[in-house]
Amino acid sequence: MRKKGFLFTGLVSFVLLATIAMVFAFSHKLRKNNDLVKDVFQVAEQQYGNMLLNATSLNQYPRTTNQKGQIQYVSIGDWTGGFWPGDLWYVYEYNKEKKWEDAAIKWTESLESNQYNTAHHDLGFMMYCSYGNAYRITKEEKYKAILIQSAKSLVSRYNPRVGCIKSWNSRMSWDGKTLWTYPVIIDNMMNLELLFFASKITGDSAYRNIAIRHAETTMKNHIRNDYSSYHVVNYDSATGNVLNQQTCQGFADNSTWARGQAWGIYGFTMVYRETGDKRFLLTAKKMADFYMNSSNLPSDKIPYWDFNVNQKGFTPQWNYQNNKLDYIPRDASAAAIVSSALFELSSYLGAEGKKYYDFAVETLGSLSSPAYLAKPGTNGHFLLKHSVGSFPHGTEIDVPLVYADYYFLEALLRYSNKKVLK
Repeated sequence: MRKKGFLFTGLVSFVLLATIAMVFAFSHKLRKNNDLVKDVFQVAEQQYGNMLLNATSLNQYPRTTNQKGQIQYVSIGDWTGGFWPGDLWYVYEYNKEKKWEDAAIKWTESLESNQYNTAHHDLGFMMYCSYGNAYRITKEEKYKAILIQSAKSLVSRYNPRVGCIKSWNSRMSWDGKTLWTYPVIIDNMMNLELLFFASKITGDSAYRNIAIRHAETTMKNHIRNDYSSYHVVNYDSATGNVLNQQTCQGFADNSTWARGQAWGIYGFTMVYRETGDKRFLLTAKKMADFYMNSSNLPSDKIPYWDFNVNQKGFTPQWNYQNNKLDYIPRDASAAAIVSSALFELSSYLGAEGKKYYDFAVETLGSLSSPAYLAKPGTNGHFLLKHSVGSFPHGTEIDVPLVYADYYFLEALLRYSNKKVLK
């Protein structure tokens, strides 16, 4: 009996010690988690505090830096205008200091006239990243009407024969041979969240139905068999037939533009959240698998601006000069988007979600390192270095970008469990 009692006591002690060890490990991990988030938001407060001292005109929105490292501003019609107030909302969401709320409100409300903008598809970026966060955090009733009108403006570009919202107005492809009359880009998946919101607020299912149809059509025509993605699909507006599958910001028509893949992972994850339709979950998961398992993804998880730069079988249709730079630039904006998306995606996948969560954490670790996170007082007062806007256009190459910061902060909030999913 003494032997059995000894064994039982030993077993209890072992279980108790193991439990204590697990609790300690969890607490240690949580402490490290909170330290990382705290450290980055401290940098954000310093950088954006300086940004607010420089960005004093409410019709000029910080987007990037120029060749001298100075803040480059854009006007209210630019697709990136909503990210700056969104950045401010995320800082306020973290620290709850009124001065950040005041700044976020001021910059958000400067975008009010954009609710009537029908010139392109980016109303989601412009208005949901600003007013959407504003309403989510403050519950201010007046913001609802602005968001609903923004959704109405967005769906004015929808063609039921195509089954997609038209992204851009007519433009030529890089080869100069093709006129895109109804171009739809993978980025457009991100704007659907505004439509789902409008349906929930109004009770009108039309917005939701358009969003779902757009996602279905994109899933069919933008996603390749290996779950990489085309950037641009051009449709026949009369028949809905696919005319061209090409690129505008990627390396080649058949390559995988890193940020485009990121938009797809995030967008289809969000559509699954709003619909519960497993087709969208599978698409998001498989697109993430392509990204995560790519043999051309650097070990720090920050992708090159396109997965296929200089690779055999991928021929750019634009004037690519591969000797102009002696390196292939990374795109921290794509990494930030993917990290944020994977925190959400992982929550829908049960035990399998761990590898997606871990990948997101590793990505955050890289973005939070000195290699990518700016020192206070540098980088034009943006957070992240080393993003690429459009290499083919020769613009915003290896610079900070306001939307890289936005999704970086969102990923950090999701990591710390401070941000409730929209």
